[in-house]
Amino acid sequence: MATLIGGIAVSHVPAIGRAIADHRQDEPYWKPFFDGFGPAHDWLDRMKPDVVVVLYNDHGLNFFLDKMPTFAIGAAPSYANADEGWGLPVHAPFAGAPDLSWHLIEHLVGEEFDLTTCQEMLVDHAFGVPMELLWPGRAPPPAVPVCINTVQHPLPSARRCFRLGQALGRAIEAWPVDQRVAVIATGGLSHQLDGARAGFINKSFDQLCLDKLVSDPEALTGYSTRELVELSGSQGVEVLMWIAMSGAMTGRRRRVHTHYHIPISNTAAGLLVIENETARATVPA
Repeated sequence: MATLIGGIAVSHVPAIGRAIADHRQDEPYWKPFFDGFGPAHDWLDRMKPDVVVVLYNDHGLNFFLDKMPTFAIGAAPSYANADEGWGLPVHAPFAGAPDLSWHLIEHLVGEEFDLTTCQEMLVDHAFGVPMELLWPGRAPPPAVPVCINTVQHPLPSARRCFRLGQALGRAIEAWPVDQRVAVIATGGLSHQLDGARAGFINKSFDQLCLDKLVSDPEALTGYSTRELVELSGSQGVEVLMWIAMSGAMTGRRRRVHTHYHIPISNTAAGLLVIENETARATVPA
């Protein structure tokens, strides 16, 4: 059976992708952000995931306001990258894991989650930037993209996203293949890019989330969508992906690493690595 080793939550700001492309990681503005990723790289090298499930939000590349699924999942052998308007370099296609995709689809539909199944799928900066951050200069493991709507209201509630994560965790551990699986959530933390509150960052709420995602993630499910927008900004509601990732953990959540830095392009940039303690006995030699 598959082993769910843990999860990582990471920001996906487009400016990060441009900084990587321009080799600016050691510049004073960027260095404090990039320096926070060493422990995440060490954990990935130690835990060696064979495949990852990536929870992210699409920015108009696959879905737009006229057709916006609440939850969509990729079931393709590979996922082409495309730039949705930020001028970022286009990556080579990312490898998929269709066997795991179809297993997750069957399981989630069986738990009454209505999914849009995508046998062709483009992935944007919300998928590509985290892959570059976590596996710099090398190919990441095969991936299953899971897209959560954080754009077109009504959005799924924090509680619904947490329940989706729980269902994903159960499905991963029921996969009858000896593979090590990590769940990656992208987006956030607090930020608002438009309107009267453009530039809004809420450090205290971000720090609350970074604590509760490990110690008591269900506490975050008590916030309504409106409250999350008020507390984290209209784009900071991407914290829904982080809540889903935490929900996927099937055992005790052990904090491996936290990094928080503001601002990165008017965004509170965060990184959280959680180990699923049921996997600790299976660390590769």
